Amino acid sequence: MIVFKVVERVLGVGPRKGQKAYGAEPKAPLKFSQEWLIERIVRETSLSEGDVRNVLITLKNIIKEVVTLGGSLDLGDIFSLRTTIPSKMEVKEEDVCATSLKRPRILVRWKQPISDALKKIEVEVDNPKRKEKKGS
Repeated sequence: MIVFKVVERVLGVGPRKGQKAYGAEPKAPLKFSQEWLIERIVRETSLSEGDVRNVLITLKNIIKEVVTLGGSLDLGDIFSLRTTIPSKMEVKEEDVCATSLKRPRILVRWKQPISDALKKIEVEVDNPKRKEKKGS
């Protein structure tokens, strides 16, 4: 379960710019390191630590190559990624050129097993103010 806390922020954009607003953010974000991933793969497979590190380095190099070529990559049941370069819309056709292109991005599309797991995440918001209203 992910537990959230209520945070106060001053809005920086939009029609409510400068006004206070409240939102939720995780109390303690879970971060898993590359070392954690390597140890987990080593523990659950017959691969050595060196083999896992080599696979991760090779995967990074392949992704860099695919992105540089502007392509897409399908990683089976995990996700697919594709390179996209959106374009600004120009008033005149002759104004469309390389400077009309925005910065390149990578779109990640999670596959069914991962999107199903996302739907099963349990969350709770620790909001003392809300608890006070319910208690009175």
